[in-house]
Amino acid sequence: MVWLGGFMSDMAGTKAQALADRALAEGRAFLRFDYLGHGESSGAFREGTISRWRADAIAAIEALTEGPLVLVGSSMGGWISCLVAAVMPERLHAMVLIAPAADFTEALMKPGLPPEAHEALAREGEWVRPSLYEPTGYPITRALLEDGARWTILGAPVPIDVPVRILQGREDPDVPWLHALKLANAIRSEDVVFTLIKDGDHRLSREQDIARLLATVAEVT
Repeated sequence: MVWLGGFMSDMAGTKAQALADRALAEGRAFLRFDYLGHGESSGAFREGTISRWRADAIAAIEALTEGPLVLVGSSMGGWISCLVAAVMPERLHAMVLIAPAADFTEALMKPGLPPEAHEALAREGEWVRPSLYEPTGYPITRALLEDGARWTILGAPVPIDVPVRILQGREDPDVPWLHALKLANAIRSEDVVFTLIKDGDHRLSREQDIARLLATVAEVT
């Protein structure tokens, strides 16, 4: 099992820890890591792009795992999971995606940028976005947006043929549930189950959400 975290998240989060604990208890192999500029990894967050974080994921998986893979991706990690799956389909066993933010730079981030963001990006190549999760906000760079456009996947069938389970909160302010549903519909596999949690938020880290995640992972492992 491989945990792929979200944008500005890290491998010590509640969901990753719960999965690590369950894997340890069951004697299952489990990998979690931080992308460049996240958590315990070196480098500045502003230097990151989808290309770089995708490369981080592929490098970690190739160096530290063997055998069939169950990819568990949260938010941006859901998008990264799909990009990883495309280059190692022969190893893929199943996927569990939590509020998957496929194409988020192009489909969710760019359309919501205020005029001052466009001005700062054009002038300085960077804009600091306010965040509910980070008091000082976080930098959005022109490089991130331009690079993200290269990796969009929702314009065509997504070539994944294994079981996929998607958990999505209806009250998610960051990834609208209809956006996550687009990914469910685009995935080529017929074994796709989309679970909408009516009162769920983006993080889906409440006790009942964690229990649902663990049960969903158990279903496909």
